[in-house]
Amino acid sequence: MRTLFLLLSSASIWLSLSGCASLGEQDNDDDETKDWSADRLYEAARNQLNDENYNTAIDYYEKLETRYPFGQFAQQALLESAYAHYKDGEPEHVLTAADRFIRLYPRHPNLDYAYYLKGLANFNRNFGFFQRYIPTDRSQRDQAAALQAFNDFSELITLYPDSRYTEDAQQRLIYLGNNIAEYDVHVARYYIQRGAYSAAVNRGIGVVENHPQTTAVPNALAVMLVGYTMMDMDDLADDTRRVLQLNYPEHPVLKREVTRKSDTGKEPVKWYRFWK
Repeated sequence: MRTLFLLLSSASIWLSLSGCASLGEQDNDDDETKDWSADRLYEAARNQLNDENYNTAIDYYEKLETRYPFGQFAQQALLESAYAHYKDGEPEHVLTAADRFIRLYPRHPNLDYAYYLKGLANFNRNFGFFQRYIPTDRSQRDQAAALQAFNDFSELITLYPDSRYTEDAQQRLIYLGNNIAEYDVHVARYYIQRGAYSAAVNRGIGVVENHPQTTAVPNALAVMLVGYTMMDMDDLADDTRRVLQLNYPEHPVLKREVTRKSDTGKEPVKWYRFWK
């Protein structure tokens, strides 16, 4: 009985394996590219990419890498597949392919493009349907992807200051810096509303120190002025007021008298209302 069981088990395993092999052979027979050379695969992938058939292009690039991993086209196939993923709206795949390219080919002449693609992927990764077609204030959204894009573009500019992509990266950095700084101001206002003045001041300081050329600086100074005042830190409040007065004399918060609860016995005015 035991012998019969072993024979049946062996037969079952053999049939399963032969079935898988047959299926694999059938799939391989259906693949029109199975006998294509590396240059033919690459040319076909490029044609599909140019025709905006991104899924097919990616499939051809992956087959090229798998079949000819050490050929002359493998490196370019990986980089171009990252671009195809970018055009197809797949940021995670872009980052995976670009990081792999950077790791495998650290001396490639087009390495700057891999860094640029990473920045683009993170720059656009939080654009969903509504963000694409309905205007929204991106500065009020989570800035994790924006921060990563900022780091990617900064790395590109540092490593390749003469790259053809540097000028565009610099313009994107300006945009990202403004968004990141504005987001910090939004958070600081929230802290002001909740009476978390120290946290608000720290956010304001971060904007002034890390993004001094952005449009968020005057509101960051206003946050600091209110925060210092509410914490009875008069010297720092006076210093902040002088800086704000000197550089942004028309700022709305300067037209209000910032008072503490200890001065009036009443709850402080909701100052965040005056610098929206």
